[in-house]
Amino acid sequence: MAKDVQKVAKLQFLAGKAKPGPSLAGVGVNMPEFTKAFNDATRDRGDEPVPVQITVFKDKTFEFKLFTAPASYKIKQAAKIQSGSKNAKTTIAGTITLEQLKEIAEYKLPDLNTDDVNAAMAIVAGTAKQMGVLVEGYDDVAKAKQAAIEAAKAESLAKAKKESLKSQEEELKASKGKAIDVNVIEKEREEKE
Repeated sequence: MAKDVQKVAKLQFLAGKAKPGPSLAGVGVNMPEFTKAFNDATRDRGDEPVPVQITVFKDKTFEFKLFTAPASYKIKQAAKIQSGSKNAKTTIAGTITLEQLKEIAEYKLPDLNTDDVNAAMAIVAGTAKQMGVLVEGYDDVAKAKQAAIEAAKAESLAKAKKESLKSQEEELKASKGKAIDVNVIEKEREEKE
């Protein structure tokens, strides 16, 4: 007979370094028991973040399922960068090779909703693109760099235009209520005749 599920929670801890704390307190699991089991199961995975799904049953027992490290973590490792780009359209944070992309896709394959390596590569390449990381041999690197330069220029022009409009608006506000000399065309014509 199946046990009654009380709660299912998805959390993430560093491999071998889970500790009792607020994130586990809300799950309702025996924290020391879970952390010991989790740390023992993930000790060989280095310092990578490990997503975990914890299922807590009404009798206070639990099960957990480990997942592969996030693709973004693996991409940052491969590109040797600390973080992705804040604006992937204008800034390229780094590059990875097609082989590295395939390696990451094969690593992530058990957790993805596909069993095709090429589809997994497309998923991971999409994550890399959102991080500002280009894939040599997959993305057209020169084209992407040029697009980033053009996007940065467009952003700069838009900012300059916005500042110009703001200064014009301030000038209009400053001139509010002041007399303005206006030449009337009709009067000029009459004077000429």
